[in-house]
Amino acid sequence: MEIPTKMISPMQQQKPSESEILDFVDKALHEDVREGDHTSLACIPSDARSKAKLLVKDDGILAGVELAKSIFKRVDPTAKVDVKIEDGAAITYGDIAFEVECNAQALLKAERVVLNAMQRMSGIATMTDRFKAEVEGIVDVQLLDTRKTTPLLRFLEKWAVRLGGGTNYRHGLYDWIMIKDNHIDACGGISKAILRVNDYLKENNLDLKITVEVRNLVELYEVLEVGKVNRIMLDNFELPILKEALAIINGRFETEASGGVNLFSIREIAQTGVQFISIGALTHSFESLDLSLKVIK
Repeated sequence: MEIPTKMISPMQQQKPSESEILDFVDKALHEDVREGDHTSLACIPSDARSKAKLLVKDDGILAGVELAKSIFKRVDPTAKVDVKIEDGAAITYGDIAFEVECNAQALLKAERVVLNAMQRMSGIATMTDRFKAEVEGIVDVQLLDTRKTTPLLRFLEKWAVRLGGGTNYRHGLYDWIMIKDNHIDACGGISKAILRVNDYLKENNLDLKITVEVRNLVELYEVLEVGKVNRIMLDNFELPILKEALAIINGRFETEASGGVNLFSIREIAQTGVQFISIGALTHSFESLDLSLKVIK
């Protein structure tokens, strides 16, 4: 079985579809603007044009430049964005990520949507990059995100993970089978759950990969006996037990570690030889980066 690496595939690097981006932009603008930005409408001439710069006020990884371009183009199709720093690049305090020139009212209408999105995306990309740095030199492991995302913003947050060098796991309940503890307990056992999932996929002509979560070695042996899965997720295993579990599996299935993974523990986890590590913290424990959009006088 081929061991996956940390390399990001072209598919992983792709940005979301234009329709998905524009749908988000329109909803975000509606939330913030509704019938109009009355402050700008009151004090700025409708034909005025302004230039602004996106000023970086934190160190980290930049994310959301491509999104910002779409937002500015949505509010003013004549907007011109001069990108100085691309998505996924390292940034430091004082950097200028881009300059934008467009209708002044449109600029101020878009300002907060751009900043809110980019600050959060950059925070996620930065968090992902920090985890990636902790496993530097360990090539046989991939860092995965989870479904622990902000409702309706998952596509942005997973995009940011990719820009930070991580790998998207499943995008939702629809594209990957993951048999977790609650499924097992509600179904009446791990073997029963696996067999029912396989029957369901066959009956519905679905081709989905199957991950099963195990909480201890007893459950692991039960999974090995029944098989019929692609990956075994070892949840909250202490390091000695994790190493023992990996030796028992012995390459017969893909392996994933999850639960309580942090910046202090991830390197030791990766050194066990596990192939995947899923990290909820990438999208639920990040700190937004400080960015500012300043009009150039």
